[in-house]
Amino acid sequence: MEDNKHIKESYFNLLAVFFEQEHIKGTHMKCILKWGIQLGISPHDVDIIGSGLHSKFVAPPTEVDRLESVYHLVHMIYLDAVVEDAELEVASIYATRLGFKNSLVGDLFKSIATIEFDRTSPADVRKEVIDFLRLQKI
Repeated sequence: MEDNKHIKESYFNLLAVFFEQEHIKGTHMKCILKWGIQLGISPHDVDIIGSGLHSKFVAPPTEVDRLESVYHLVHMIYLDAVVEDAELEVASIYATRLGFKNSLVGDLFKSIATIEFDRTSPADVRKEVIDFLRLQKI
């Protein structure tokens, strides 16, 4: 369950990015709330992990941590096996805030669109995402 803890931490970091904005689109907030429900975010999670939401977004300290955050975002998007345009918009905003090129998210989803998530292990999906992101840095 350690991975689930890290995914939830990424979720709250994503939420902090959107709390920095003066206005949040309803479609973006709907995605974020849906992911919270799908991740099973509980009041306890909000108390423990989300206690610092009033503070600014804190970028993950290393490139590997930023890559992991993008993987966690991909995990959230694929929780319901449907990729919506609004989810890609949220992903682009978050990836840009992490320091990646805006176009990266669309390219990432094109590259993994053929993966059968029902039959692919989370470790394989994680490797695919991180390998793709590393190649894009070159």
